Amino acid sequence: MAEALTQTLQAMHKAGCLNLVDIVDEIKTATKNKVPLVRSLTLNWVTFCIETSSKAVVLKAHKDYVPICMECLNDGTPEVRDSAFAALAAIAKSVGMRPLERSLEKLDDVRKKKLSEMIAGSGSGATAVTSSDTGQAVGSIASSAETTGGSFVRKSAASMLSGKRPAAAAPANNKKPGSAKVGTTKKGDGAGRADASKIEPPEDVEPAEMGLEEIESRLGSLVQAETITLLKSTVWKERLEAMSSLRQQIEGLQDLDQSVEILTRLVCVLPGWSEKNVQVQQQVIEVVTHLASTAKKFPKKCVVLCILGIGERVADIKTRAQAMKCLTTFSEAVGPGFVFERLYKIMKEHKNPKVLSEGILWMVSAVEDFGVSLLKLKDLIDFCKDIGLQSSVAASRNATIKLLGVLHKFVGPDIKGFLADVKPALLSTLDAEYEKNPFEGAAAAPKRTVKASEATAAPSSGGLDGLPREDISGKITPTLLKGFESPDWKIRLESIEAVNKILEEANKRIQPMGTGDLFGALRGRLYDSNKNLIMTALATIGGVASAMGPAVEKSSKGILSDILKCLGDNKKHMRECTLATLDSWVSAVHFDKMVKTFVVPVVY
Repeated sequence: MAEALTQTLQAMHKAGCLNLVDIVDEIKTATKNKVPLVRSLTLNWVTFCIETSSKAVVLKAHKDYVPICMECLNDGTPEVRDSAFAALAAIAKSVGMRPLERSLEKLDDVRKKKLSEMIAGSGSGATAVTSSDTGQAVGSIASSAETTGGSFVRKSAASMLSGKRPAAAAPANNKKPGSAKVGTTKKGDGAGRADASKIEPPEDVEPAEMGLEEIESRLGSLVQAETITLLKSTVWKERLEAMSSLRQQIEGLQDLDQSVEILTRLVCVLPGWSEKNVQVQQQVIEVVTHLASTAKKFPKKCVVLCILGIGERVADIKTRAQAMKCLTTFSEAVGPGFVFERLYKIMKEHKNPKVLSEGILWMVSAVEDFGVSLLKLKDLIDFCKDIGLQSSVAASRNATIKLLGVLHKFVGPDIKGFLADVKPALLSTLDAEYEKNPFEGAAAAPKRTVKASEATAAPSSGGLDGLPREDISGKITPTLLKGFESPDWKIRLESIEAVNKILEEANKRIQPMGTGDLFGALRGRLYDSNKNLIMTALATIGGVASAMGPAVEKSSKGILSDILKCLGDNKKHMRECTLATLDSWVSAVHFDKMVKTFVVPVVY
């Protein structure tokens, strides 16, 4: 048993679940245990941790561990003393002798000699000395506070062990503490108020109506009059020539940002989105794409002006490539979330089914390019479920299945909870698509970035995976909580099952708000006289942990220690239920967050 526990603790430390700095109090307690074997094995494990930790970690932890080891050198059990010597030697090997300087002054000659031999035998980079040198240690320590020329001479730990006399310290430079001026600049509250005043109001995204005459008057000399005239021509070749000329003039502009909206309005009217000639259409899309990619800040108004026309061009195979590129450029300029929101209504209401199917295919590429952090996933999943999968056109359903598959790559299997009410035939097709797009988590990094600062500052509020979580605090009613304490076991069971139903209704994705009382009620059922209820409560606690995610660590009010006690039950089925609950907990909270709960049972 002792060997199994030692190997487990070593594996936990290697995996990064335990850090020397975080477990000082537990080590102090263990080294004072009444059982000598516990004390020695604890110190052996500390030695292992020191030897396998980085120098930075040991430098941070040695101040706590050197006193513990020094105290254990006085232990009445030889094995404990040997373990303490080994730990001190490991510290010297890792960070050198300096951390041991003051502590060595308290050692007698015999212990100094032994420590010196262990350091020498460890092959450490610290200054190791032979046993023949330690004979001078007494005289060395007696003179450890000599003064030479009025300056204090500090002995190093290596010299204390070897008896070598260190060089005198250089005389201190007697300068007044206040003689050096520190040129720091103190920023007052005024700076904070100035920063607050720079916060911009929300951008107005709805463009006002503007006729052609007003557009022409605002353009002034920005665009040649001849170009405007040719854009109005009924001859498509002249309009095409005018678009080429307009593109050249725009590329030659020095300050494009001031003119980007009026130029966008121009091409939306002349030749406009009703243009019939494909070549001219392609030129219009390319000009809009150039404006969106070149301007430092492309207004959302401009996206709104163009989004319907671009969405319709996506449905045409002759202009599809240019239109999809333009939508991607819009996403880079203002964020994919805004573009998606505007496309939902267009694709939902448009009479041309290809606007829906091809638009969803663009969304597939957009999710691949930008990830999901800037999308409102609940809206996107609802659109897929209510519009895409319900379409009578097979191409739209197939495109939607592809989109949900790509979402699975970013958000994982939790997406299935939002699609539980989909037809069984579609569910099997979706499962096959999920297998093609396995969950990658953090490894699924976005390929493109967004220029707009407000877009990057407003990620989805659902959590790390972006999926929304529901606030169930309103459903945790006093009546429900009272049922947990009922003398009738059937009512207690109904209360536990009611929690399971709440989780199902929330797609097994909940927020931690208002769940403290719920955890308290569930904890009480872990001590129920009816063992079947205990097992049911364990399963429900595991479900709550999975549904809440990492936040369960702070919201659960220490219920994990109560769960662990169920492992001591003599029924195998009870222990299996407990392990299943712990598995759910580990999936929600990283194991290193659970270690402190395990420390006392493991050490003792």
